[in-house]
Amino acid sequence: MKRLSYCALILALMSAPAFAAKNSQSVNFSNAVKVGTTQLPAGDYKVSWDGTGSNVQVTLEQKGTKHPATATIAAKVVEQKNPQVGYTVDSTGGVNSIETLQFSKYNVVFAGTPAPGQ
Repeated sequence: MKRLSYCALILALMSAPAFAAKNSQSVNFSNAVKVGTTQLPAGDYKVSWDGTGSNVQVTLEQKGTKHPATATIAAKVVEQKNPQVGYTVDSTGGVNSIETLQFSKYNVVFAGTPAPGQ
């Protein structure tokens, strides 16, 4: 009976990530941008992540192309209502680096960028 209980516990713990909230949104970059160390061409992107907090893996995948550009980067995902979808860019050195993605219910703040209110 103990063995069955341990197996059930292990199975429950392993399946927990499968039930985590998967979030995805869309964003359009009108110009090429840099996310982390990856340069992404202009276009439409699917942005996806699991959960919220200070160390969330965020993936950006270009939509509508045969060989989509992708980037995966650690970010801080903060629940925050925004009136519109948008993003903030740092244009230091002539390179447009994404700092924050703003969606209707979330802000995705990329590593090294202070969150609003900090």
